[in-house]
Amino acid sequence: MSAEAVVMMVIAMAVLWGGLALAIVNLRRGVTSGGRAPRDL
Repeated sequence: MSAEAVVMMVIAMAVLWGGLALAIVNLRRGVTSGGRAPRDL
C-alpha cells in the first residue's frame, strides 16, 4: 500500500471512531437528563 492510501485510511478511521464517540456521548447526556432527548418544536 502506498503512503497516501495509509494516510487516507487512518483519517477515515479517525472520523468514523470520532463520530461514534460523539454519538455515545450525546446518548449518555440524553439519558442522564430524565431519559428523554431534548426536542426543539
